[in-house]
Amino acid sequence: MKKFLKNIIFGLVAFVLLALAGGFGFLIAEKKTYRTPPACLTGISHEKDFAEADFSIFWEAWRTAENYFLDRNKIDYKKMVYGAVKGMIDSLGDPYTVFFDPKETDEFNEELSGKYEGVGMEVAIKKGVITVVAPLEGTPAEKAGLRPKDKIIKINGTLTNNLSLEKAVKLIRGPRGTTVTLLISRSEWETPREVVLKRALIKIPTLKWRLEELDLGKEGKEYAAYIKIYQFNRILTFEFAKAAEEILKSPAKKLILDVRNNPGGYLDIAQNISGWFLKKGDVVVREKFKGRDKEEIYRAKGPGIFAEYPAVVLINEGTASAAEILAGALRDNRGVKLVGESSFGKGSVQQQLSLSDGSSLKVTVARWFTPKGTSIDEKGLSPDIKVKMAEKQLFGDVKDDIQLKKALMVLKNL
Repeated sequence: MKKFLKNIIFGLVAFVLLALAGGFGFLIAEKKTYRTPPACLTGISHEKDFAEADFSIFWEAWRTAENYFLDRNKIDYKKMVYGAVKGMIDSLGDPYTVFFDPKETDEFNEELSGKYEGVGMEVAIKKGVITVVAPLEGTPAEKAGLRPKDKIIKINGTLTNNLSLEKAVKLIRGPRGTTVTLLISRSEWETPREVVLKRALIKIPTLKWRLEELDLGKEGKEYAAYIKIYQFNRILTFEFAKAAEEILKSPAKKLILDVRNNPGGYLDIAQNISGWFLKKGDVVVREKFKGRDKEEIYRAKGPGIFAEYPAVVLINEGTASAAEILAGALRDNRGVKLVGESSFGKGSVQQQLSLSDGSSLKVTVARWFTPKGTSIDEKGLSPDIKVKMAEKQLFGDVKDDIQLKKALMVLKNL
């Protein structure tokens, strides 16, 4: 048993110390190399930082707790191992780099299916605070009036300042019909307010489009296709191809892309969708890894059918990740105007890596930059034409959508 535990711990320590060293060779190395101690624990390394990593203190603490803990019959050695690993990963100081035990790994993978029971919003850690990225359309979160950049101070009375992102999500989600109480802080409010949400079955929407009429006065009328993309999930490629076929048969000659309150999704899907609006070979995004001189460049692969269509992109504080990639790619390559508010700034890349016992690590491995080299992470994208929604106004497709009205005005002159 002890040999098994020691192998797991040594393997995970090796993984983390390699990451700290700036080398990402573990992404392609054979798995068997993970289950041996790193050089700093075997006396081979001469680097100062590694040489000071005295792992014997871990076993000293383990055995001391084992010998002196009052309720020894309550000791669960597997929990001790996982607790040690969680603490080790937490020490990296990155809210998006997380250890999942086997049960948590299964739960995380289920969440990627596109359906879950909860309140319908994407959350992230922004400057150390659990923050709403975007409420999804038609969900309890949107109906309750939650907005991007809302800070979640408490969840059912539990302070969030020391919670991991995954723990916060677990507390917010739950069986449909049950309620969760959030204490929300918003910049426009003097004091935080409690919001009670009734959980429901959340089906994540993908895309919708419609024709928008542009009144050109004496010159008559023309039409634009308004395309709302909710999330860059796996079915978006099919849904967009279907919508594109319909748009091409319509009288639309201009485009409005709405990625407001779009929390993002898969990089390859963003690359695929960008290919409809860019020329083949145009840079979509630059991916930079620590410790690598050469960056990874993702390019448009076509079909480029809408590359010559005049376009405007709507963004707001809920525009994140893959949605920011699309917006940045269109602006840098084609000079497309971004209308609305500054985007969220989620430009770090995570990869889920499986471990031998069914547990896993979700690790930040790179950061995204626009084709012209603008960092997406933290700062986000600034709009070319800033239009702020008033407190009383809703986001999305409503009559008082002043951001959409501004986009239509800009589009008339293109």
